[in-house]
Amino acid sequence: MPHCVILYTPNLEAKTDVGRLCRTLADEMLAILDEGGKQVFPTGGTRVLAYPAAHYAVADGKGDYGFLYVNVRMGAGRSEAVKKNAGDRLLARVKEHFAPIFQQELVGITVQIDESPGQVYDGKHSTLHPLFNR
Repeated sequence: MPHCVILYTPNLEAKTDVGRLCRTLADEMLAILDEGGKQVFPTGGTRVLAYPAAHYAVADGKGDYGFLYVNVRMGAGRSEAVKKNAGDRLLARVKEHFAPIFQQELVGITVQIDESPGQVYDGKHSTLHPLFNR
């Protein structure tokens, strides 16, 4: 179930490697453990997808402002401490990635974690999970 979806203004593409950011976030997700030492984000279900906005307006429009929104969805059942740790770690990776750009550009970043407690339907089929569940 863990998905990380990145939406961003396309003006950021000339300034950073969004594909590298995706890999960085996926690797960080895979390294996050709960209090019992278990992976919070299972390897076979971890995916990071990035989409540039076809159209956008940021702030007052008087500058070439950039914006990046990171939304992570996880299944219910993790403690508040685990969710906060995950958010803090992912935000730290995004900030590290953008550190050189922050010195030259005006960019806003938001990282949110959503939990899906009451799913109505959650159909799945994957040939990835058996690979990592051995």
